Amino acid sequence: MRSDHFLSKHIPPASVFLQSVLLVVVLLCATATAAKTNHYDIAYIWDDDIESVLDYKEELESLLGPKVSKRLKVVTRDREYGIIYDQNGSDRSPAQIIVHHSEILRNAGLSEAYTIKGGGYYDLYNVSYGLGPNLDALKTIYSRIYSYLGKEVGKSLFIEETDSGNFTLIYRRRGDKQSTHRVARKHSKLLRRKKISASITLENNNPVVYGESSLLDDTEEHETKHEPEKINKKPDPVPRKSQQSIKSKQIISPSDTKVTVQAEDRSNSEFERNIEAFIKNLRRRGKISRDEMTGWMVYDFTQDKSLVDINVDQVFQAASMIKPFFCLAFFHQVKKGKIIYGPKSRRKMEAMIQRSSNAATNWVLRQVGGPVRCEKILREEYGHIFKKTEIREYIPSGGRTYKNSSQPADYVRFLRALWNKELPYGKELRRLMALPGRDRLYHGTPIPQGTLVYNKTGSTAHLCGDMGILAPRSQNGRRYPYAIVGIIERRSRPSDYGRWKIARSNVIRQVSTMVYEEMKKKYKLL
Repeated sequence: MRSDHFLSKHIPPASVFLQSVLLVVVLLCATATAAKTNHYDIAYIWDDDIESVLDYKEELESLLGPKVSKRLKVVTRDREYGIIYDQNGSDRSPAQIIVHHSEILRNAGLSEAYTIKGGGYYDLYNVSYGLGPNLDALKTIYSRIYSYLGKEVGKSLFIEETDSGNFTLIYRRRGDKQSTHRVARKHSKLLRRKKISASITLENNNPVVYGESSLLDDTEEHETKHEPEKINKKPDPVPRKSQQSIKSKQIISPSDTKVTVQAEDRSNSEFERNIEAFIKNLRRRGKISRDEMTGWMVYDFTQDKSLVDINVDQVFQAASMIKPFFCLAFFHQVKKGKIIYGPKSRRKMEAMIQRSSNAATNWVLRQVGGPVRCEKILREEYGHIFKKTEIREYIPSGGRTYKNSSQPADYVRFLRALWNKELPYGKELRRLMALPGRDRLYHGTPIPQGTLVYNKTGSTAHLCGDMGILAPRSQNGRRYPYAIVGIIERRSRPSDYGRWKIARSNVIRQVSTMVYEEMKKKYKLL
């Protein structure tokens, strides 16, 4: 059965409509029969890599919306992890849910939902250190646990908000019940002197409100080399290479036309050549296809220079990576006294950046004056940052945003200004970009706990990317921040978008790990 909204927007051809009706009838009959014998659940993916499953869950949450997100659960069976829909309390039959979700997923290029026999999987468990209505009290406990238990839990320690409006402090272990019990007992012994106890709790997929970078951003001052400069006198931190040292190369663009772009000169670092060699090797192995273009940029804030420049002036789809730019335009108007930054706008900003809510994004854009007005503010007031960024549309229904665009160099200029405290409401903008989320630069990589992260991911049916700042510590305790941008865009739509996005996300993580290892050698990082 299709939703009333779908029927009002689109009436399919008679043949397609009849096929849909027959599918619903079959599913309803199967569900009714199954109810008399076995319990069946709705599943979306199974994979032996939990990081891939978590990436897929993020995509499902974006497409299916917050109400559905609360019912999605990560479970395990036979050394695999999967995502299922918890039907408890649902007012719709499994058949109705499958048809509705499959329609959305099919339109986005993802595999359709399907039924599996219940009881063949197991719940995952986390370690819990407290539950209550006082968020600030839990933040205090968070900092104690983080500093005391350190590397064992650092990356995966979070404060979640429950359905009842309370907050819970957990170590997101996502393990089986027995082993998680053992970890909880161990932590209780370690934390006894601090009067903190530990127990286990089911993985409930609650929204996260506080994490590692939130703590680090709250408690640390950034070590920056440059003093803030006046807006009109800022030099371009991404200087173009001289024409004498540039040779041209041909690449395949997303529009299937050959374009000439600036290639790396012979004096470029061995490290940049290593990144290029890595990408070329992926192409030879078929891990990146011919119709995919990549863009990479790494900028060392300590030395104030670029380390990697690969297609940095090439324009790519912006996807959700452009959303921090919307924040900047909004905060510019706040600074001018034209709009107010209050509790409502704060919630909208958090939803836009942390959960990449498209509805919240469009609300923010409307306050600024719309896409055209937003671009005008950025061009006129921050033209030293935004050279090729174009804002052409609100986020369309279903998240299919293809018209907004930018380039790696613009992202880096923005991130440099953000780190150097040159932007209005920069402290709040940094807080927003430090909110816990599933990034492609730090989570799922061996980059050590204690790294400060500000980032924004982005994806469309043709693009996977991330842009952000990583600020790891050295052995002497100092932070050495750098910006990293990784973008992979393809001309054609992949046959299995979900799997494609997971694979390309992991490529970005691999490059981010290579960058960290290079910075580690350079600055003796931990």
